[in-house]
Amino acid sequence: MKITFLGATQTVTGSNFLVEAAGKKFLVDCGMYQGSGDIEEKNYDRFLFNVHEIDFMLLTHAHIDHSGRIPKLYNEGYRNPIIATKATCDLCSIMLPDSGHIQEMEAEWKNKKRIRQGKEPYTPMYTAEDALKSLEIFKPVKYDEIIDVDENIKLRFNDAGHMLGSSIIEVWVTENGKEEKIVFTGDLGNNDLPLLASPTMIETADYLVMESTYGNRLHIRNDEKAEMFLNIVWETLEKGGTVVIPSFAVGRTQEILYELNEIKENRADEEFIKKYEKLMKVPVIVDSPLAISATEIFKKNMELFDYEVQEEIKRGDNPLEFPGLKFTRTAEESKALNESNEPSIILSASGMCEVGRIKHHLKHNLWNPNSTILFVGYQAPGTLGRKIVEGAKKVKIFGEDISVNARIEYIEGYSGHADQEWLLNFIYSFYTKPKHIFLVHGEEEGQKVLKDKIVENTQIPVTIPEFGQTFTLDDNLQVENTFELPKKYIPIRLEVVERIKTLKEEINDMEEIVKTEMLSENIDDEEILKLNDKIKELEKQIVKIIE
Repeated sequence: MKITFLGATQTVTGSNFLVEAAGKKFLVDCGMYQGSGDIEEKNYDRFLFNVHEIDFMLLTHAHIDHSGRIPKLYNEGYRNPIIATKATCDLCSIMLPDSGHIQEMEAEWKNKKRIRQGKEPYTPMYTAEDALKSLEIFKPVKYDEIIDVDENIKLRFNDAGHMLGSSIIEVWVTENGKEEKIVFTGDLGNNDLPLLASPTMIETADYLVMESTYGNRLHIRNDEKAEMFLNIVWETLEKGGTVVIPSFAVGRTQEILYELNEIKENRADEEFIKKYEKLMKVPVIVDSPLAISATEIFKKNMELFDYEVQEEIKRGDNPLEFPGLKFTRTAEESKALNESNEPSIILSASGMCEVGRIKHHLKHNLWNPNSTILFVGYQAPGTLGRKIVEGAKKVKIFGEDISVNARIEYIEGYSGHADQEWLLNFIYSFYTKPKHIFLVHGEEEGQKVLKDKIVENTQIPVTIPEFGQTFTLDDNLQVENTFELPKKYIPIRLEVVERIKTLKEEINDMEEIVKTEMLSENIDDEEILKLNDKIKELEKQIVKIIE
């Protein structure tokens, strides 16, 4: 058995793995790269395998960084099954056409400029119609069922607790009379998400391909993050501001409100009740026509929710419905949100602020000190969301420089990803430990920290694969550099370039602040000398880097 890593290597997006086993070739995931423009250009690269030789594909879940290049795969001639859970198939039926539509809109916007410059028109990777066509090869399956691909390969999808329909996939392969098992975690869920079941603990594996998004971080626990959310929202509403939450996941808002409702049942203090009641009186707007369809899919798959939530639904308390929840369908309705002075909570896509309606809401709220931008999910390097979270003073939106005066908050505990503790617990739960672990879907620093923790606590060998590396899964674990990634695409190089760009912007901001505020007549000479010494030290550090 061989595995080749063709995505999500030392970066968090673009999941794509090629497995060759028992005379078959199959893919696990075919996701889009998300982040800076240079990273997203990789989506247009040719596939580094013969599409017509792939016998089947396994899809861990519907998020675009795992599913987003499926229509491209289809356009290039792939017609064999894409096997996924029913909920994943349902969500892909709306998310992939939406991805195609976004690409069409982006192409239209870019081409206006390109035509004026006399350049060739920009072609989207695929259209909404292309995405709809690709849905014909999806094959839905249920959790926990053993599926026989043939006499030598069988598989099972287990609940990963990351999003509706997300899966940990077990694959058993028999070669030369010997059976071995490889497990793909996909994205492992945060163990205490309010609506979803906890990730399934797997008993045995020979090889484990595991995500590592939060390999070096711990999430705050439930009661802390819920009250933090409540306090942030209440303080913003008290000032008459708007809370903007960049996120696709329609379930995310319901998770937060459901969680607050649970706390309320066990709390009687007046301060909490006052804040909670104010929150429940303001409009909560999900600004995404896609979210309306997604909500219907959630309702059709209620059996996947946590057992206690299912019991509440049977009693008539549906966590997907609450007072003040509104959905916008049209662009006109979306624009009207930014013309209103009414305090509100706006949930809008995309979660990393790269495309979609969220950019309009940021343009109208980032400059406003009364508003809050509240991040509740991972922000990839190079994205607008990452720049804001890391403290950018100005950002460019639709070609215009926007000052960041709003309150910026990041509640990491609402991530759908397991943190370091639960990633380790997932490994500890194996009765028969894997012979080898491959860490994917993470940033380099976090992966190195997690690798050291795993080796220290379990003595299991760990590899952080590079793009294009092929591993023969046997006792020798031979590695070949089958495909070489062009240097300009290596993720860490891209991150360095993005950091230099950010540093340049920050130096420009510093120059403006020093000129207008720090060199005024009210600042004494001693403070100016200290400032001069700090600038000298910064200059030395820059010279060292260049040398």
